[in-house]
Amino acid sequence: MTIRILFVCLGNICRSPTAEGVLRRRVQERAPHLQVEIDSAGTHAYHVGDPPDRRAIAAAARRGVDLGGLRARTVEDADFAAFDLLVAMDQLNREVLLDRSPDEYRERVRLMLEFAPSTDVEDVPDPYYGGPVGFEQVLDLVEEASKGLLDELLARSGARRR
Repeated sequence: MTIRILFVCLGNICRSPTAEGVLRRRVQERAPHLQVEIDSAGTHAYHVGDPPDRRAIAAAARRGVDLGGLRARTVEDADFAAFDLLVAMDQLNREVLLDRSPDEYRERVRLMLEFAPSTDVEDVPDPYYGGPVGFEQVLDLVEEASKGLLDELLARSGARRR
C-alpha cells in the first residue's frame, strides 16, 4: 500500500518543495522498496505554477537534492482525504490546515519538526526574505526531520504488512 505525504508551507516555493526533494532523495537512498508518494503545496496562492525559489534550488542542489520540475500549488480540500500525512513547516500553516481539515482527518496534520525531537525549535523558518544562510538552515532542519519521518514511515509500512 502506498503512503502519501504532503508537505505544506505558505507559498510552496521554499520550505515545502525542499522537504519534498529531501524526503524523496532519502527514500531512494534508504528505502527504495517503500511505496511512498511525496508532494508539496502552499496554504496561499501567491506562487501557483511557479518553480521553487532559485535560492532554494541552488541550496538543495549543493546537497545533491533536485527540485527541478516542481511547481507551486495550493492545498485543496481533497488533499485531506488523499494524503496520509499533511506535514506543515510551521505552527501558522499547521493551524491553517487544522482550520480547513474535516474532523476525521485532523490527526493527519503534523508539524515537520515533530520528526526531529533533538532540535530545539518548533518551526522551520521561512527563508524567503533572508539571505542564503536561511536556505541552509532550512535544509539542516528538513534533513534532520526527514530522518525521523522516514523511520516512522518504515514502521508504518512494517505494521501494514503484518
